[in-house]
Amino acid sequence: MKKFSMLVNANDITGHIERGIYGHFSEHLGRCIYQGIYVGEDSPIPNIHGIRSDVVEAFRQIKMPVLRWPGGCFADEYHWRDGIGEKNSRTKVLNKSWGGVVEDNSFGTHEFMELCELVGCEPYIAGNVGSGTVRELAEWVEYMTSDDLSPTADLRRKNGREKAWKLKYLGIGNEAWGCGGNMTPEFYAGQYKQYRTFCRNFSGNQLYCIACGPSGADYNWTDVMMQNLKVNGWWQADGLSLHFYSVPEWNKKGLATEFSEDDYYELMNTVNYTDELLAVNIGIMDRYDPEGKVGLIVDEWGTWYDVEPGTNPAFLYQQNTMRDALVAAVSLNIFNRRSKRVKMANLAQAVNVLQALILTDGEKLIKTPTFHVFDLFKEHQDGECVYCHTQNENLREGKNVPMISSSASVRDGVLTVTIANCSLDESAEIECDICGFGAKSVSARTLTGEVHACNDFDAPERLVTTELEAKLENGKLRVTLPACSVSCITLK
Repeated sequence: MKKFSMLVNANDITGHIERGIYGHFSEHLGRCIYQGIYVGEDSPIPNIHGIRSDVVEAFRQIKMPVLRWPGGCFADEYHWRDGIGEKNSRTKVLNKSWGGVVEDNSFGTHEFMELCELVGCEPYIAGNVGSGTVRELAEWVEYMTSDDLSPTADLRRKNGREKAWKLKYLGIGNEAWGCGGNMTPEFYAGQYKQYRTFCRNFSGNQLYCIACGPSGADYNWTDVMMQNLKVNGWWQADGLSLHFYSVPEWNKKGLATEFSEDDYYELMNTVNYTDELLAVNIGIMDRYDPEGKVGLIVDEWGTWYDVEPGTNPAFLYQQNTMRDALVAAVSLNIFNRRSKRVKMANLAQAVNVLQALILTDGEKLIKTPTFHVFDLFKEHQDGECVYCHTQNENLREGKNVPMISSSASVRDGVLTVTIANCSLDESAEIECDICGFGAKSVSARTLTGEVHACNDFDAPERLVTTELEAKLENGKLRVTLPACSVSCITLK
């Protein structure tokens, strides 16, 4: 066991943790939508208008705040009119981005917006810039948000939705540097401003428009976008996206459940690099936007391994172990600590794809270790991030792998501290001084297990959260964290 001192100062507010930092991503990819979220109204699996009831319940459990759709790369070949109207007359197309399978468009705008209403989360629409038109995206916004008398709004009414929806988040294009068009940042900046001009606010709806930002460390992209997004003194974007997957080597990803100790620490080194990546991008944004008007939106993040043996390589289906739980915890702690600029983050993806919250097989459903991390961390949503520092130890020479990852927030008189112990074999005894918060009670929960352990369809609750002993003594918090664990401590 190793001992660590920690300090939380509730008087030192470092940022506001927007709910959107705990957001998610759903794409027409593999079994994320079909067989995952949507099974159709005739399915024997309990559903609400074709949307799986157990998935809705799980999303509500973690207080899912925002869900991005329809992609990803799929968004830039998605034509929204294919997915409205009577289902038996909707256009069938090939999903050229992901496996060339038939997309029957039975899950479209109405189904997605109903899903968000059932879950209680904000919809985040990724608009088609790569293969679409300005008019197409402008009319989609009008279709969803206008209560005026117009042909587009009347079409929505004809399709069964009388009252317009509220749409806050609109992404104008996806990965314009890659699958969204292989554009230069200068060219895309011009495209963005043209599209943004014609995506209007209707009927009291106020769009939060997100421009395509860099892939990882493409700092030039960030610089060019920030130079070009301000016109006549006004910012044309509310947010700038960033995509970063925790993959040490793309050609040697390996399987989710088969990895060495060295592989684990190499991955954790990559995850911790997220903080440097954010710091540099934020520094560029600060130069152009010192007032912080433009939020940084990390709308794709997570692990990416080789697919599970015997599954379609284009479907990106992977298992989810305690290693992924630690990746999620370290990442979310970083986003919390950078919340002065980071306003949203969307894990890729919600169901059956990459670092999924949920895996399904017919009527069966698994909540992954990553799901349980989001359940532990959910009380950070809408909290004030406060100073939290831990004496630390690096676990691998030549790598950046701190043993302890932590963040803290205060909301409604409750102090929430989340801590990951990234060591695979040593527990950590934490003694934490708490300033500016008069705690009278403490409770804690933890998720822990051997690093390769996962929930599967034979043992769906092999890894679940359990109570953890924590004590308050003379104004100090004392808690012992198991090796390979993620914990949440709540002080009132």
